[in-house]
Amino acid sequence: MAATIVNIAGYRFTSMPDRDELRQPFRDICAKLNLKGTILLSHEGINFFLAGSQESVDSYIEFLEQDERFRDLSLKTSYSDCQPFRRMNVRLKKEIISIGLDHIKPAEFTGDEITPVNFKKMLDDGEEVLVLDTRNDYECRIGTFENAMELDIRTFRDFPRAVGEISADLKDKPVVMFCTGGIRCEKASVVMIDAGFTNVKQLKGGILGYFEEVGGDYWNGDCFVFDRRVALNPELEETDVVQCFACREPLLIEEQNSGKYVLAQSCPYCSDK
Repeated sequence: MAATIVNIAGYRFTSMPDRDELRQPFRDICAKLNLKGTILLSHEGINFFLAGSQESVDSYIEFLEQDERFRDLSLKTSYSDCQPFRRMNVRLKKEIISIGLDHIKPAEFTGDEITPVNFKKMLDDGEEVLVLDTRNDYECRIGTFENAMELDIRTFRDFPRAVGEISADLKDKPVVMFCTGGIRCEKASVVMIDAGFTNVKQLKGGILGYFEEVGGDYWNGDCFVFDRRVALNPELEETDVVQCFACREPLLIEEQNSGKYVLAQSCPYCSDK
């Protein structure tokens, strides 16, 4: 049976002094179109993850682009058999991706991008590059690029501290950083530049954009996503990764087969707590 649910994700950093006034119109259009997911509205921009029928998604994009600030967004699209979200939320936030540094304003300044095609070519050619995973530790555990540096952080707010602990010897080395869809790197790249890294690029469209454009070359595992699908493979299909009901840790097949995994109760990460 063909997948019938369209999943989209998109964001844009842009000035939104009218943030509060936008909330109800977004609530109304999503209710009308029977969309589920989350829309985050901040004075710094918009970030959304939505799912519904193709017709509903198309109508939402038409509504979105009535505001010139939201035209021509780069969307990440995938498909599923079931609705991956339980409800529809439109939330007002201080940041659409939280790092806790008020001076970082990607609408005004962010790092340079590198396309998935050009990043893959760097890897194909064996160029010297530090591939930096900006995501949380549990996301990295599910999958990451070959030889990527992981920072062992639990939340994105830990990123600036972790960057401060990277060896100064690497500051002039070419860096390509990545996250799920690109939004974290918009801020992470500025943190790196502020810390003295001289050659920093962010992977345009993140992991999902890489999968979409060039497939799974140089990638090991799956990509964690923040909905009920839990993880996607390079074909953008749902995988066998699940989340523990108790602690929400994502679990690979071998962890699900552990004697410490009890469905809807516990897993190897929380069974001893």
